[in-house]
Amino acid sequence: MSITSLMFLLFIICTVLIYYLVPKKVQWVVLLVSSLAFYITSSTWGILFVLFTSLTVYVSALWMTKVRNAQKSYIKEHKESLTSDKKKSIKAKASKKRKNIMVATLIVNFGILCVFKYSHFAVDQINNVISVFGGTTIDNTFSLLSVLGISFYTFQSMGYVVDVYWETVDAQPNYFKTLLFVSFFPQVTQGPISDYEQLNSELFSSHKFTYENFVRGFQRMTWGFFKKMVIADSLSPYVLDAFANYSQYTGITCLLAAFGYSVQIYADFSGYMDIMCGICEMLGIKLTENFERPYFSKSIAEYWRRWHITLGAWFKKYIYYPIGASKWNRTLGKKAGGRFGKFVGNNLPASLALVAVWFITGLWHGASWAYIAWGGVNGLFIIFSMWMEPVYAKTKVVLHVKENSFLWKAFQTLRTFVLVTFIKVLPEVGTLSDGAGFIKRIFTDYTIPTDFRDLVPYCEREMRLEFLFVIGCIALLFISSLLQRKKPIRDYLTSIPFPIRSIIFAVLWVTIFVVGICAGVSGGFLYENF
Repeated sequence: MSITSLMFLLFIICTVLIYYLVPKKVQWVVLLVSSLAFYITSSTWGILFVLFTSLTVYVSALWMTKVRNAQKSYIKEHKESLTSDKKKSIKAKASKKRKNIMVATLIVNFGILCVFKYSHFAVDQINNVISVFGGTTIDNTFSLLSVLGISFYTFQSMGYVVDVYWETVDAQPNYFKTLLFVSFFPQVTQGPISDYEQLNSELFSSHKFTYENFVRGFQRMTWGFFKKMVIADSLSPYVLDAFANYSQYTGITCLLAAFGYSVQIYADFSGYMDIMCGICEMLGIKLTENFERPYFSKSIAEYWRRWHITLGAWFKKYIYYPIGASKWNRTLGKKAGGRFGKFVGNNLPASLALVAVWFITGLWHGASWAYIAWGGVNGLFIIFSMWMEPVYAKTKVVLHVKENSFLWKAFQTLRTFVLVTFIKVLPEVGTLSDGAGFIKRIFTDYTIPTDFRDLVPYCEREMRLEFLFVIGCIALLFISSLLQRKKPIRDYLTSIPFPIRSIIFAVLWVTIFVVGICAGVSGGFLYENF
């Protein structure tokens, strides 16, 4: 079931109606049935893997809890006869067993993810090595089932398993509630990657219908459809054409396409989040936010704290902190600090943790060297900035830079947007060499187009009005983002008389229908591929 289809709108209407008509204690059952129906209609065979993941998560969580409870019970019952060493031994054995259960669950589920997402990439690398030695290469033409949202629901469910092992959350005793946590339809395909404790309280609490929640949710969903179907999907053909034919186009055309892609992927991904967060708001459920005006960031590190927030939080909690706080890393930091100073001692462990995070982040986004390089470049900028912070601070003092001045903030924001844009296109043009070639074209071809057709080659004469319309929509997106720095757009709308507000949303829906549905421009979401 496509999220940008009329069938999906009908599905949402039915879900909301039934959700509020049934007794509140079984509202979560409606969500479960809707989630399974959505997934089956979107990825028929993929549901088997969702069921398998939820089953392994359910069993391992309860098993770890059973081992912990048995250990505590035994010590409590025999506390008079057990020595301190014996108690430590019992705890260590229980901890090891629980750890083995957790590790086995992670290996099985991440193994499935790796098979479906990285098999072809792995075989390609093996074949490259075999070719060097003149051996017979492995056939790499096999096809694998496409499992919708496997990266997202795997990360979310494995986070829950680790949390149960860490004893920061209790295991869910109801399998079907675990299944809903794994398969909840507004987030199963593209996130957000939610924390179990937060989502658990939202999914299984009763929710009463309120007019305010329904209206605000509908408004946000409308804006999400507009961003996706009018802005992102209208930009897509221009961007794809420039990526495919960059060697034939001028540097400025490629530059415009790069900026266009930055707008496209933001409107596409944040549009999806607006749609799903809006639907959840209509149901009285609050999803974790995934965006906070990322293109207004003043550094790449800040950008990644505001773009795909839940993925960054997942990596920080389950990769960055464990590596940063690991015994070997802390020991290395102490030795480096003793020899080279406190600054090095503090930054070295963090840098090693960041290397791991950004290598995995690159692989998570795509099975190619282009994505690994993309992750590496992001990590390099962040690590370099961290090490250069004292130099930056001294330089700003020498140059009398006023941190709070508008011009300095504007410079930082523009600089970050340009850097992020160039990094973004690196894996999206094609291979790593294609991405590098595209960026090289921008900086080596200085031809100034004399005609609109030369500037935007994809845009035929009869399409110029459409192109200008898209530019106007992008301007609207930019203005709304500026306004949101003070308060949500929906809060501004409440001060507008109801008839005018109705006209605004009627215009938005007509535009969505004409541009997105009737014109047939709408396609899939970019992050479904990640």
